[in-house]
Amino acid sequence: MERRKFLTTAGIGIGGAALAAPSVARAQTISWKMTTAFPPGQPFYSTGPGSLTDFTDRVRAMSGGALDIQVYHAGELVPAFEGFDAVRQGIVEMNGWVSYFGAGKVPAAQFFGAVPFGMSTQGQNAWFYIGDGIDLWNETYEPLGLVAMPVGATGVQMTGWFNKEINSLDDLQGLRMRIPGLAAKAYARVGVDVKLLPGGEIFPALERGVIDAAEWVGPAQDKILGLNNAAKYYYTTGWHEPTTVTELAINKAKWDSLGSELQAIVTNAAAACNVISHSWAEANNAAALEEFKASGTELRVLPADVVAALKREMGPVYDELAAQDPQFKKVMENYFAFKEQHDIWAAASEQVWHSELRDA
Repeated sequence: MERRKFLTTAGIGIGGAALAAPSVARAQTISWKMTTAFPPGQPFYSTGPGSLTDFTDRVRAMSGGALDIQVYHAGELVPAFEGFDAVRQGIVEMNGWVSYFGAGKVPAAQFFGAVPFGMSTQGQNAWFYIGDGIDLWNETYEPLGLVAMPVGATGVQMTGWFNKEINSLDDLQGLRMRIPGLAAKAYARVGVDVKLLPGGEIFPALERGVIDAAEWVGPAQDKILGLNNAAKYYYTTGWHEPTTVTELAINKAKWDSLGSELQAIVTNAAAACNVISHSWAEANNAAALEEFKASGTELRVLPADVVAALKREMGPVYDELAAQDPQFKKVMENYFAFKEQHDIWAAASEQVWHSELRDA
């Protein structure tokens, strides 16, 4: 009888009726806008499990409709790379992109997006959720009136698509390549002509020869853009992006107005999509890679001496940026200190497992 009384009080019907709706569902609906840097119809980023649309659907469902977020993909409300400033200015409430797209505005933010020769998705998430990562992210964005959190993760990426074989550093001289972030600086130091293009512009630029090479994400996402129809050689080793994080940036004044219950819903929906998006990539990359190979794509591994040269160039890149920006230096030192500890476990677990799998 006591159990029956508890179930009734808690709003759970004896016959299996639903829980009482969350209190936020009884409040007036809050309507927000989210811009993104990604083209419409792009799985992982724009549609499907773990995407930004999935995130807004989860927020709507979890809040009982109290927070309704309308998604505007690249070019639908503002150009692809202008959503970040639109949030700062209060034109929209949220933006989804990768933080390295705004490297010129906030150099330190690149550590929250993709770090060349950095940590895996597991390590990056450990730094975010258990280490100081998210706190440093918000500290970095506080002067801009923003808060931020991860809302997606690609896992390790591919080097990219090339219209010629890369056998030595000489083959990179003058190569016009679409590549963002910290890695672009290392490529530039070895002679690459670096270009920054939004996702929707990569295929036409590569197909028409405006660029000679491009990296996007991984096989499943690259397939949607049709990049295998624009270049023959597909290179691997994700030195430049061991994982790449989708950033959810939110106008802080708007965030503070939500209240703790809606903030918790947003935070947990973002964390769910961070995990689910990575799972989607892991589940779909193999099949797409096999399709590429079956249709004539030539899979290559970036030569070890080329990777070694790029790694050497990353040292001066980090040093120069740290000397120019105290916040970059602070975030960098915290990131690599965490990585040093995480590497101990990764070497004893994940790396050993992959070696055994390779040699089996």
